[in-house]
Amino acid sequence: MMGLLFGAIAGALMSVQGAMNTRLGEKIGLWETTALVQGIGFLLSVVVAWIWGKGDVGGIASVNKFYLLGGVLGVGITFFVMLSMKNLGAAVSVSAILISQVLIAAILDAFGFLGMKKVPFGWNKYVGLLVMIGGLILFQW
Repeated sequence: MMGLLFGAIAGALMSVQGAMNTRLGEKIGLWETTALVQGIGFLLSVVVAWIWGKGDVGGIASVNKFYLLGGVLGVGITFFVMLSMKNLGAAVSVSAILISQVLIAAILDAFGFLGMKKVPFGWNKYVGLLVMIGGLILFQW
Protein backbone atom coordinates (compact mmCIF):
# COMPACT_ATOMS: atom_id res chain seq x y z
CA MET A 1 0.00 0.00 0.00
CA MET A 2 2.82 2.41 0.82
CA GLY A 3 4.36 1.66 -2.59
CA LEU A 4 1.19 2.93 -4.28
CA LEU A 5 1.27 6.08 -2.20
CA PHE A 6 4.94 6.66 -3.02
CA GLY A 7 4.21 6.09 -6.71
CA ALA A 8 1.33 8.57 -6.62
CA ILE A 9 3.55 11.16 -4.94
CA ALA A 10 6.28 10.59 -7.54
CA GLY A 11 3.78 11.02 -10.36
CA ALA A 12 2.38 14.20 -8.87
CA LEU A 13 5.85 15.65 -8.32
CA MET A 14 6.88 14.73 -11.87
CA SER A 15 3.84 16.47 -13.34
CA VAL A 16 4.38 19.67 -11.36
CA GLN A 17 8.14 19.63 -11.97
CA GLY A 18 7.62 19.12 -15.70
CA ALA A 19 5.29 22.11 -15.93
CA MET A 20 7.62 24.29 -13.83
CA ASN A 21 10.67 23.26 -15.88
CA THR A 22 8.80 23.95 -19.13
CA ARG A 23 7.98 27.52 -18.05
CA LEU A 24 11.55 28.07 -16.88
CA GLY A 25 12.88 26.62 -20.14
CA GLU A 26 10.87 29.15 -22.13
CA LYS A 27 12.71 31.95 -20.31
CA ILE A 28 16.26 30.65 -20.05
CA GLY A 29 16.49 27.75 -22.56
CA LEU A 30 15.95 23.99 -22.34
CA TRP A 31 19.55 22.97 -21.73
CA GLU A 32 20.09 25.81 -19.28
CA THR A 33 17.00 24.69 -17.37
CA THR A 34 18.15 21.09 -17.44
CA ALA A 35 21.55 22.08 -16.04
CA LEU A 36 19.99 24.31 -13.40
CA VAL A 37 17.41 21.85 -12.10
CA GLN A 38 19.88 18.94 -12.16
CA GLY A 39 22.43 21.10 -10.32
CA ILE A 40 19.94 22.17 -7.66
CA GLY A 41 18.81 18.55 -7.33
CA PHE A 42 22.43 17.44 -6.93
CA LEU A 43 23.08 19.97 -4.18
CA LEU A 44 19.92 18.99 -2.31
CA SER A 45 20.75 15.30 -2.69
CA VAL A 46 24.22 15.84 -1.23
CA VAL A 47 22.77 17.64 1.80
CA VAL A 48 20.07 14.98 2.33
CA ALA A 49 22.62 12.16 1.93
CA TRP A 50 24.95 13.86 4.39
CA ILE A 51 22.18 14.12 6.99
CA TRP A 52 20.15 10.92 6.43
CA GLY A 53 22.30 8.76 4.16
CA LYS A 54 23.66 5.42 5.23
CA GLY A 55 27.25 6.59 4.76
CA ASP A 56 28.43 3.86 2.40
CA VAL A 57 29.54 5.78 -0.70
CA GLY A 58 32.57 3.47 -0.81
CA GLY A 59 30.17 0.71 -1.84
CA ILE A 60 30.14 2.25 -5.31
CA ALA A 61 33.26 0.21 -6.10
CA SER A 62 31.19 -3.00 -6.09
CA VAL A 63 28.34 -1.65 -8.23
CA ASN A 64 27.93 -2.49 -11.92
CA LYS A 65 29.29 0.69 -13.53
CA PHE A 66 26.49 0.59 -16.14
CA TYR A 67 24.05 1.59 -13.38
CA LEU A 68 25.88 4.91 -12.98
CA LEU A 69 24.25 6.00 -16.25
CA GLY A 70 21.08 6.67 -14.23
CA GLY A 71 22.29 10.24 -13.84
CA VAL A 72 22.58 10.59 -17.61
CA LEU A 73 19.02 9.30 -17.93
CA GLY A 74 17.91 11.95 -15.41
CA VAL A 75 19.23 14.65 -17.72
CA GLY A 76 17.35 13.10 -20.64
CA ILE A 77 14.17 12.82 -18.61
CA THR A 78 14.25 16.48 -17.63
CA PHE A 79 14.95 17.62 -21.19
CA PHE A 80 12.38 15.42 -22.95
CA VAL A 81 9.62 16.07 -20.41
CA MET A 82 10.02 19.79 -21.11
CA LEU A 83 9.89 19.24 -24.87
CA SER A 84 6.84 17.02 -24.56
CA MET A 85 4.94 19.41 -22.28
CA LYS A 86 5.82 22.36 -24.48
CA ASN A 87 4.37 20.58 -27.52
CA LEU A 88 1.45 18.63 -26.03
CA GLY A 89 0.53 20.30 -22.75
CA ALA A 90 0.81 18.70 -19.33
CA ALA A 91 -2.05 16.17 -19.41
CA VAL A 92 -1.37 14.57 -22.80
CA SER A 93 2.38 14.65 -22.19
CA VAL A 94 2.11 12.92 -18.82
CA SER A 95 -0.28 10.37 -20.34
CA ALA A 96 2.24 9.50 -23.06
CA ILE A 97 5.04 9.39 -20.48
CA LEU A 98 3.00 7.09 -18.24
CA ILE A 99 2.22 4.67 -21.07
CA SER A 100 5.88 4.57 -22.04
CA GLN A 101 6.91 4.01 -18.42
CA VAL A 102 4.46 1.14 -17.99
CA LEU A 103 5.53 -0.50 -21.26
CA ILE A 104 9.25 -0.31 -20.50
CA ALA A 105 8.73 -1.35 -16.86
CA ALA A 106 6.70 -4.35 -18.04
CA ILE A 107 9.55 -5.36 -20.37
CA LEU A 108 12.07 -5.00 -17.51
CA ASP A 109 9.83 -7.15 -15.31
CA ALA A 110 8.99 -9.77 -17.94
CA PHE A 111 12.63 -10.46 -18.77
CA GLY A 112 14.19 -9.62 -15.41
CA PHE A 113 16.40 -6.95 -16.99
CA LEU A 114 18.55 -4.73 -14.75
CA GLY A 115 18.20 -7.18 -11.88
CA MET A 116 14.43 -6.86 -11.60
CA LYS A 117 12.43 -9.82 -10.32
CA LYS A 118 10.76 -11.60 -13.25
CA VAL A 119 7.04 -10.88 -13.38
CA PRO A 120 5.07 -12.57 -16.18
CA PHE A 121 3.45 -10.28 -18.78
CA GLY A 122 0.06 -11.92 -19.33
CA TRP A 123 -2.84 -11.07 -21.60
CA ASN A 124 -4.39 -8.80 -18.96
CA LYS A 125 -1.35 -6.52 -19.05
CA TYR A 126 -1.50 -6.31 -22.85
CA VAL A 127 -5.17 -5.36 -22.59
CA GLY A 128 -4.37 -2.81 -19.88
CA LEU A 129 -1.76 -1.17 -22.10
CA LEU A 130 -4.17 -1.10 -25.05
CA VAL A 131 -6.83 0.53 -22.84
CA MET A 132 -4.29 3.15 -21.73
CA ILE A 133 -3.31 3.87 -25.34
CA GLY A 134 -6.99 4.06 -26.31
CA GLY A 135 -7.58 6.44 -23.43
CA LEU A 136 -4.74 8.67 -24.58
CA ILE A 137 -6.14 8.75 -28.13
CA LEU A 138 -9.62 9.53 -26.78
CA PHE A 139 -8.23 12.13 -24.38
CA GLN A 140 -6.34 13.95 -27.14
CA TRP A 141 -9.27 13.71 -29.56
